[in-house]
Formats: sequence, C-alpha cells, structure tokens
Amino acid sequence: MALTIAFLSAAAFAAGLIDSIAGGGGLISLPALLAAGVPPHIALGTNKLQSMSGTAVALANFHRHAKVLWKIAAIGVPFSLAASVLGAKLALIIPPSALGKALVVALPPAAILMFMSKSILHPVGIHQPHGTRLWMPTIGACSIVGLYDGFFGPGTGTFLIVALVLFSHITLLNASATAKTFNLASNVGAFVAFAYSGNVNYKIGIAMALANIAGGYAGSRMAIRRGDAFVRRMLMVAVALLFGYLVWKYYM
Repeated sequence: MALTIAFLSAAAFAAGLIDSIAGGGGLISLPALLAAGVPPHIALGTNKLQSMSGTAVALANFHRHAKVLWKIAAIGVPFSLAASVLGAKLALIIPPSALGKALVVALPPAAILMFMSKSILHPVGIHQPHGTRLWMPTIGACSIVGLYDGFFGPGTGTFLIVALVLFSHITLLNASATAKTFNLASNVGAFVAFAYSGNVNYKIGIAMALANIAGGYAGSRMAIRRGDAFVRRMLMVAVALLFGYLVWKYYM
C-alpha cells in the first residue's frame, strides 16, 4: 500500500505541476489511479479531491501576483457550469467515444493551427477587455468548453486556456490563471456529487491532494516567473498528453 501511495503521490505532483501551468493534469492522475486498481467511479471522485486542492492553491498564488482577470472569471463561471450540465445531458444521447475518436483525427491539425496563431506566438500586453469585447468572447469560450467538459472532459483546462487566448485576447499567463477559476468551480461541484454518493477514497485522496498542492504551487510559481513563452511550451506538452490519452483510450 505504501508503494501505491508513493506512486500516486508522484503522479499527483506531476499532475499539479502541469495543470497549474497549462491544464491537462487529469491526464496524468486519473490513469495513475486506474492503473493502481482503484475502481473507476472511486478513481473519478478521488481525482476530483486531489485536483481541486492543487487548483485552489495555484489560483491563490496567481491571485496574489495579480494574474487572474476576475471580470472575465465572474462572467464565465455561470455559463461554464450551465454548459457543462447541458453537455452531460448530451452525453446521454451521443456516445462520448464518438467525440474521442473524432478528436484524435482533428487534434493534430488543430494544434498546428493553434500554435501558429498570432495570439499565442505573440501575446499582447496585460489588459482587461471592455464591453462586448469582454463579455461576448468570454461567454462563447466558456460555453463551448463547458459543453465539452460536461460531454467528454479530458484536457478541459488546456482548451480553456487556448479559448481565452484566442477569443478573449488575453495573454497565456493571464489565461492560465483565469482558467483556474472555472476549473475549481467544476471540480468542487463534481467532488461534492462523488462524495455524497460515497465514491471517494480519502486515504489515497488526501495523500494525493498534498502532493498536488505542492505541484500546483511549484507550477504556478514557475509560470509567473518564466512568463508566456514557458506557458506556451507547457501547453504543447498538455496537448501531446491529450492526444496520447485519446489514442490509448479509443484506438488501442
């Protein structure tokens, strides 16, 4: 059991590190839980416990350094949550595996186009959009990614960062920081649901949460210190992880 806890804690630290910078931490921690033999529903609930812990610490650190754009967060959170509910209902009609297989084909060319975008290659200075330039792109980005999160889920944090950069026209670092507000909201909501139904392993979850907190704090510090170029590189890693996960899950 001690070796299992050590393995899962190491995975949680790595997940917290990458998730705090570019999203996609669940692509490390959830497969690790399943590989350790944790039943799927308990793995999902336990993953939410450790993930929300690291996300909360990363968000607090970003906030302390004034990197979170709270006007965007306040507008986006309700639409992100509402869209995720709609996405979950949609998943009852259309198998999520269909979207997973389609993403494997679509993700590589989309990633190439994404990383050639001027918004990502040459981020603008720190600013907060105003008026329709603030609320329309934010509502659109959060609704689309929220729908994806409820319907399918993997890599939601990564897609949120990209959507905020491309549609709300903010820097990668600000997008990474602001996306944590949406991640935390959805994680807390999901954790409450799993906890209420008894699908959380607290012994494993608390150990992973401590490791995820350490990773989230370290990752957010690295992002703040190194800036947009570093976040862009980690975003590439997150997209590669997402692609590998989808291939493994739906084509292997």
